Amino acid sequence: MGFIKTIAIGAAVAYGINYLTKKGPDGKSIIDNLVDNAPDWAERAKKYGELTLEQIAVRAQNIRDNTRG
Repeated sequence: MGFIKTIAIGAAVAYGINYLTKKGPDGKSIIDNLVDNAPDWAERAKKYGELTLEQIAVRAQNIRDNTRG
């Protein structure tokens, strides 16, 4: 039973790799698109993180101001 399970998992992994690396009509694979867009996504994530930290700092300051009085 373990041997059949291993074969099934191996076939699924091979199919997945084939699907991700198969070139589409535009000549690019899913992996190519991910690699091309990764720097843009990283920049967006960085901006989102900075915005979130600013919002947390404002809320923390509001809490500090309200508990002092």
